[in-house]
Amino acid sequence: MAAAETETTAAPKPPQREPPPLAPREWPTWLGIGFAAAAARLPWRLQRWIGRVLLGPLLRVALGARRKVAERNLELCFPELDAAARDALLKRNFAELGIGLFEFARAWWGGVGPMRRGLRVEGLEHLAAAREGGRGVIVVSGHFVTLELCARLMCDHAPLAGMYRPHATGAMEWAVKRGRLRYATAMFARDELRPALKHLKQGGLLWFAPDQDTRRGDSVFVPFFGRPAYSLTSTHQLARLSGAAVVAFSHVRRDDGGYTLKLSPAFEGFPSKDATADTAQVMAAIEGMVREAPAQYLWIHKRFKRQPDGQQGDVYR
Repeated sequence: MAAAETETTAAPKPPQREPPPLAPREWPTWLGIGFAAAAARLPWRLQRWIGRVLLGPLLRVALGARRKVAERNLELCFPELDAAARDALLKRNFAELGIGLFEFARAWWGGVGPMRRGLRVEGLEHLAAAREGGRGVIVVSGHFVTLELCARLMCDHAPLAGMYRPHATGAMEWAVKRGRLRYATAMFARDELRPALKHLKQGGLLWFAPDQDTRRGDSVFVPFFGRPAYSLTSTHQLARLSGAAVVAFSHVRRDDGGYTLKLSPAFEGFPSKDATADTAQVMAAIEGMVREAPAQYLWIHKRFKRQPDGQQGDVYR
């Protein structure tokens, strides 16, 4: 087996001061974290092979309920594809998910030297223009399997902070937050609105992905692949309260194994007075990203579980 890759990077940020939670109830989680951290150090070529050939197909079988959700999402979003084409896309999606799990582990606990080789970064000039005059910028992405790794790669070129949903277990929360702070300038939990706004008002960059159906936060129904999708108005609210610009951030793992990161020009006239219209603009931008790399989107999420008629989950029955 080839030796694990090494990389030369800038000195890491000091670790957070909170001690790790070590109560016995956390031990199973620590065991899983240790396994993932060890897997993060396997050679990248081997990780890609395991993810694509072994782990992805295994997940497609083991996660039966989630596979059915993904099948239904693809049926709803790509009605123009026949059953054979959707099945091929589903299989590729799980293969990409298998690789993506290794990417998440590398982003948090491993090295990304192999991913820096062949990296293409486009649109940094749009980010610079949006920041003129010390203005903060909200960097909006979607839930793709490459999201965590590509956020780390973008941090080589822009000082991103992030918003995130805290993990249920203390050990996972501590370990992942510590991993993210190796490259992000700060991490704000989704209920830490005041410090996030302060960061933006001081000219900071804040990255997050507002494209999932969640019970927390103000949401509205806007189109996503031609269907009503319950969507957070967070981008509108943060921009309105902070005066920040909004830039879309797409990221793709190319067929040659390299990565392309792309920043768009800042949204014009954003925010407006209409939260629904602004949210629709954000979801349209994310839909465009998905159409560019449909196999790399997180289709296992119940994106359409809430519907305007008040029925919940019916589309997935």
